[in-house]
Order: sequence, then C-alpha cells, then structure tokens
Amino acid sequence: MARPNLNRAEFVKSAAASAQFIQSPMPRIAFAGKSNVGKSSVINRLLNRKNFARVGAEPGKTVHVNYFLIDGRVYFIDLPGYGFAKVSRAEKERWSKLMESFFTGKDLYDLGVMIVDARHKPTADDVTMAEFFKSTGADFLVVANKLDKLKKSEIEPNLRLIRETLALEEDVRLIPFSAESGAGREELLGAIFPE
Repeated sequence: MARPNLNRAEFVKSAAASAQFIQSPMPRIAFAGKSNVGKSSVINRLLNRKNFARVGAEPGKTVHVNYFLIDGRVYFIDLPGYGFAKVSRAEKERWSKLMESFFTGKDLYDLGVMIVDARHKPTADDVTMAEFFKSTGADFLVVANKLDKLKKSEIEPNLRLIRETLALEEDVRLIPFSAESGAGREELLGAIFPE
C-alpha cells in the first residue's frame, strides 16, 4: 500500500462498546501498549504531530478504542492502555471485556502494532497482549519504544529479551524506536505501509 499523506489525519470516533467498532474495507492498523509505554507519543511521532493522539499527564487516559482516519485511506486504531495500577477493578474489567470483544470480533483490524518499553522485560500484561494479537491470525509487529533511554550496549540484549519473553516467531518484526528522537520512524512506516 502506498504511504498515505500523514499530515491529513482526523479523529473519527471513540468506541466504548463492541457495537461501535468500525467495520471497513480500508486498512486498519491497531496500536496497543501498556499505559505508560508512550503509545500516543509513538502515534504522534508517526504523524509528526505534537498532541494528536492525546498524551495524558497520567498514564491510562485512553479508555476507549479511538479511531483516526489518515488521508481518507487508512485507520489508525488507538487501543486502551493496559496494566496501570491506579484504575479501579471495575475499570480493569471493562477494559478486558472491551479488548476481548475487539480481538474476538471478526475482521476488526489488519495489522497490529504492539508497543513495549525497550528498557524492561515485557510484563505479564504484555505477554497477554501479544497472545491476543497472535490469536487473531492477523499480522502484527512489535515496537520497542524509549530507545533513547538505553546505552548502545544494552540495545541488542534487551531486544533479545523482548523477543524471547513475548515468544515472537522469527518473522515477527521487532523495531527499536524512540518517540522522543524519531529513531525507527522510517522503519516502522515502511513496515506499516510496505511499498
């Protein structure tokens, strides 16, 4: 798919229930990650926009499934952040029901982009999310964000640990990325929009 004009991005809707999920023949890219992993910042960096996908002062602000239309040709889907301790049990349950209905729904996305923290071993919640992505059979890739916080010598061992912990197949791409500096942006865009 030819790369869309990333400057033409608009917020379409927030879905709080499965009935509101968008069914579309257009490609849909679903972004998921822990609440404090910088998911909105990664989306903003891809679009070269400062505050397009809302960046919360408190992690865990994305509590719905948010749809953005890029260039009238492709949807970016911002899934609710997970694994943040400060939300109530009811909120956690609502989140897991919403996610379950998203991942068990028929044909709701075409490519998954899972964002993890390059500095740390993926959490149990990260492993669960990777399993969600694998269960649908759709393609997905993993972005190791916060690369700018690592020393050069830490990058390879950390990427290996992420791949092992998430039990990623060889053909699943793992892209080192920094929403801060923009490192990895071209590689990620190339993976999302292969020419």
